[in-house]
Amino acid sequence: MMNKRIEYIIDEIKDQYMYADDTYRPWIIGFSGGKDSTVLLTLVWLALKKIKEDILVPFQLRRPVYVVCNDTLVENPIISSYVDDVLSQIEKQARKEDLPIFVRKTIPKLEDSFWVNVIGKGYPVPNTAFRWCTEKMKIKPTARFITEQVDECGEAIILIGTRKSESATRARSIKKHEIHGQRLTHHTLLHNTYVYAPIKELTLEEVWYIVNAIPCPWGSDNSVLFNIYMDASADDYECPTVVTDKSHGSCGQSRFGCWVCTVVKDDKSMRSLIKNGREWMRPLYDFRMELDSERNILENRMPFRRDGRRAVNDMGPYVFKYRAKILKKLLEVQHELQQVDSKIRLISDQELIAIQVNWYRDFNFGYQVSEIYNSIYKESFIMEESVKNKLEADLMREVCVNNPEEGELIEQLLLLQKSKSLMQRRRGLKNGYC
Repeated sequence: MMNKRIEYIIDEIKDQYMYADDTYRPWIIGFSGGKDSTVLLTLVWLALKKIKEDILVPFQLRRPVYVVCNDTLVENPIISSYVDDVLSQIEKQARKEDLPIFVRKTIPKLEDSFWVNVIGKGYPVPNTAFRWCTEKMKIKPTARFITEQVDECGEAIILIGTRKSESATRARSIKKHEIHGQRLTHHTLLHNTYVYAPIKELTLEEVWYIVNAIPCPWGSDNSVLFNIYMDASADDYECPTVVTDKSHGSCGQSRFGCWVCTVVKDDKSMRSLIKNGREWMRPLYDFRMELDSERNILENRMPFRRDGRRAVNDMGPYVFKYRAKILKKLLEVQHELQQVDSKIRLISDQELIAIQVNWYRDFNFGYQVSEIYNSIYKESFIMEESVKNKLEADLMREVCVNNPEEGELIEQLLLLQKSKSLMQRRRGLKNGYC
């Protein structure tokens, strides 16, 4: 039995979908898998089912509803696994019930991924003063998808699970942008895009009531979500998938932030998960703390910025020796976690290749990604270009045996040219969303 406020929200969603808006502007639901976005999708799903049952006319569900989940590629492994299962269930059940709900996952472009920037380009890990990650890894991927929908349909409506009772800051933000008597507000960053917050008046107690008392319409077990929250006893804030204004800060102190986030000094949620039985996550926590503690060590940094200008306090990008150290440690942690779950991947093969390409572009020929990988996994990680490069290097050394300096210069020029060609082709790289 649902309370009247929940029934009112479902009726409001139904009215907005069918009558208040006579266009077919797509709805885009920002879905992180957390409690608020789960409740939002639950109420939208129930509203669509009511429309289908109550209004027996053809094409009553023309408007597509996209469930958009952003994967930064450095998500907490527990959350990542849970969300993947949920997204699969949503897509499967939506097709079974013939509802216009479609799942889309957005990911950063390869050159914007965390490890390509940190290990490949030498970006220092983010902090409050230099938080480059949110724009590259969260905002841009989802904004690309939204922009494509606007280009195709003219306009789009974003549904968010923001609530006034989350915090005083969130309440002020909602009040600042809402228009009296209207459900939709203009998106502050994207043109021809509107924001709809159906659950903004719900309290935390009502959110948990919906999670625990109303069966999940796509068939997932909400007790799994509840138990994740119970085990991660940090502050009660969910990382937004769709950022609606620049007041949104880092997601690092939420339960659903990136495992490697260094914007906050301590990842309380991961520490709580470890304390409550997820001991296998300790290597992730320790590695994150190590990245944070070594960020501002002068010997780890170049004195110049990537554009050649002198860096403030000589704190430019990471030196190549330290980048190689990070990569080795990352692969060691990945290898250790794979003894628990073989499906865990902390860095993709594409990122490894892109890191090597960036090293070549930055005139670093002293470290090889494949050699670092092979030293950890004791098996071959062979890039075709690396094999060719080795053969060419051996041949070059034979030819230039009397002039090794000239041979080394030619070898470096060849590597640089090949890395440039690889970056231009981008063959086999992931798209911005899938």
